[in-house]
Amino acid sequence: MLAAAGVGSRRHCEALIASGRVAVNGRVVTKLGTRADPEKDVISIDGKPIDAVQEKIYVLLNKPPGYTSTRFDRFAQHTVMELVDEIQGYLYPVGRLDADTSGALLLTNDGELANLLTHPSHQVEKTYLATVKGRISSSSLDHLARGVNLDDGPTAPAKVKLISYSDADNTSAVEITIHEGRKRQVKRMFQAVGHRVVKLTRTRFGCLDLKGLPEGEHRFLTKKEVAKLKRLARHKNEP
Repeated sequence: MLAAAGVGSRRHCEALIASGRVAVNGRVVTKLGTRADPEKDVISIDGKPIDAVQEKIYVLLNKPPGYTSTRFDRFAQHTVMELVDEIQGYLYPVGRLDADTSGALLLTNDGELANLLTHPSHQVEKTYLATVKGRISSSSLDHLARGVNLDDGPTAPAKVKLISYSDADNTSAVEITIHEGRKRQVKRMFQAVGHRVVKLTRTRFGCLDLKGLPEGEHRFLTKKEVAKLKRLARHKNEP
């Protein structure tokens, strides 16, 4: 919250807290991770209140391969935050894409929406274009559509469509839409039917697609898109 309010980097804010310079409703807090409500609580530094309620930011990034979908990873050469570093505000990725996977990635400072979009029960659809080794059969496509057994349990039914087959490099291009978000799920699904993914791009996230957005570039969502995302996430959560 301090970082989001523009006080400084997350590390700098942690140092402020540890040194006893931060208070919530007049009470000094020194424990990292202490919770507060920015709309109800008064947060101050050295006795001076700060405005912890910031404008919500929503950014769609066409992530290139080679970038990890985290704010910080000491083992990664690059993170997606480098691609949006000119934007003021404490953004974080909604869900993750593997480092070698490209495509649609939403970044925001709206924690409530991020939780809605990533919670398994909300079933927000994500569409991928997978290039897999070999000629994939109709029976394998049907198997993926019905759901396959993985080591962490069976997958939910998916929407699957063969786009093309290349005889030159013996690869099939397959569009697959899922609403779960398990680690490396799409790659493991294809592996379960005997096909190795050689390239993977997320082409759509919920109502957002990559139309007109080059790889490595980003854009702010429109108010209409944000409203549609919120309706989509909340609708999926209704009984």
